[in-house]
Amino acid sequence: MGIDTMKDLIEGRVWTLGRDMDTDQIISGKYLTIIDPQELKKHVLEIGLPEFAAGARPGDILIADENFGSGSSREHAPAALKAAGIGAIVADSFARIFYRNSINLGIPTIEARGVRALFEMGDTARIEMRAGRITNLRTNRSITFPPIPHHLLDLLEAGGLVEKVKVELAQRKAAAGTPRA
Repeated sequence: MGIDTMKDLIEGRVWTLGRDMDTDQIISGKYLTIIDPQELKKHVLEIGLPEFAAGARPGDILIADENFGSGSSREHAPAALKAAGIGAIVADSFARIFYRNSINLGIPTIEARGVRALFEMGDTARIEMRAGRITNLRTNRSITFPPIPHHLLDLLEAGGLVEKVKVELAQRKAAAGTPRA
C-alpha cells in the first residue's frame, strides 16, 4: 500500500531515523531550485541516510524520534518524500508546518509517542489509521496514537489538498449542469 491507495490499513518496510531530522537533512537547500519531483527524490535524505534514495520502495514507512521536519517551512521536504513513494511517516513529534504540508500532499503523517523504540531498520510496520494503532509485525508489539481528525483523513484519502479540491470542483460543476449554448 502506498499514499495513493491509503485506506485504513497501511503496511510497509521501515526506515528508522533519529531526532531533530530537519528539512535540510530531508532535502538539502542546494536542491531547492529543482521542481521536478522525480529529480528531488534522487536526493532525499542523502545527508543522514544516503542509501535511502536508491533503496526506498513505494509504501515504505519512515519511523523517527522527536521533532521530525523542523527547520524551513518549504514544501520541498515532504514533496521529496512523496516522490520517493513514502507510505507514511510516524514520529514521536513533528514540526507543525511540516506535519500540515505532508498531510496536504497526501502523506499519512502520524504522531505516536514512543514509536521509535518499537522499530529497527528493515522491520515491517502495520498502521491501522482509524483504530489509531501501529504494530511491529516482527515483534508483534504495538502502541496506540491519537485518532487523526476526520477532515484530515478525508484529505489523505483524496490524495491531498489539491486532489480533494479538484474532486469537489468537478462535483460542483456536475451538479450545476452544463450551460446551454
